[in-house]
Amino acid sequence: MSTADHGRTADHGRIAGHSGTAVAHGPGPRPAGYALVRAGRGSFLVHRRATAVAAGLVLLLAAACLAYLCTGKSFTAPGEVLKVLLGEPSREELVVGTLRLPRMTVGVLVGLAFGVSGALIQTVARNPLASPDIIGVTQGASALTVGAMTFGVTSYAALPYVSVAGGLLAAALVYAFAWRGGLHATRFVLIGIGFAVALRSVTHLFMTKGDYLVAQRAQVWMTGSLNGPGWDEAAPLALALLVLAPFVCWAARAQRTVSMDDDTATALGVRLNRVRCGLALLGVLLASIATGAAGPVDFVALLAPQLARRMTRTAQIPLLSSALTGAVIVVVADLLGRKLLEPTQLPVGVLTAAVGAPYLIWLIVKGHSTRRTGGTA
Repeated sequence: MSTADHGRTADHGRIAGHSGTAVAHGPGPRPAGYALVRAGRGSFLVHRRATAVAAGLVLLLAAACLAYLCTGKSFTAPGEVLKVLLGEPSREELVVGTLRLPRMTVGVLVGLAFGVSGALIQTVARNPLASPDIIGVTQGASALTVGAMTFGVTSYAALPYVSVAGGLLAAALVYAFAWRGGLHATRFVLIGIGFAVALRSVTHLFMTKGDYLVAQRAQVWMTGSLNGPGWDEAAPLALALLVLAPFVCWAARAQRTVSMDDDTATALGVRLNRVRCGLALLGVLLASIATGAAGPVDFVALLAPQLARRMTRTAQIPLLSSALTGAVIVVVADLLGRKLLEPTQLPVGVLTAAVGAPYLIWLIVKGHSTRRTGGTA
């Protein structure tokens, strides 16, 4: 490689390193839009807009959670909600602490998991259509979970493990069929959509084989509902996310190399196939765990990363903002589902699908129009 080529490669590496929310800072000029933060002997470049968006999303999520805990068949004053959260005696302990808080906690954790999962899978596939509910991951988790319900595994505690196994199996099949000496984004998405349709049919087949009560329970679970999960589901979900948190931190750094073109990444010594497999595996695990806890809440993993990227205007999908956006979407959708047709409660998946389906159509139409005009999707 010539000296000029080496210089261009190094420039690509610096640009890729500056595309996240916070990156280590080495010698060289500070790029526009970043602030330098010193921590001990090291220093980091923090993307100002991405940091502001993340802070705004934290405040928005806190406001949504407070509104969620205050709202129900009867309104609970914010002061009483805070008493319950602080462990102080309150006459609203049963309503807030036992009925609303566990359900909201599961919703927040599920939204966080789906948001990060969608960001990772879209980064690997380099396609905004590549989310776990589009490429068959959540359908695989659903098929195996409903099959387990049909054949006698009815414990809620066992469902997350069955769901993870189903999601991993579906992802492995899609990856195996899409691999042709490399992973082409369009082929990956199309094969994933085919598997999603096939696995959804398998799920309905399992439902017809079970008795009426099992079929009814499976139907409610498949819509993506938070009406049922409580602390028993929140605790293992929180533990799983805590265990995977270090890997998510690795993914935030690793996705910068995946965003580069293959030649540049290879020249920098990056083992692209291994990094992509690691990112995809982490995304599949997060989606499968979330599906096991609340069912396949469709389109959260599709919407959250794209909304986060548009808000932050970063070169790559920001994981933190994607996670927070996913949590806001799930909490607000479940709150609306509880109140829109009261006393009837709509599953959270119905509300997210009502927003996500038109957005998916818009993405497809936009991509088609871009190709017709000679641009890139």
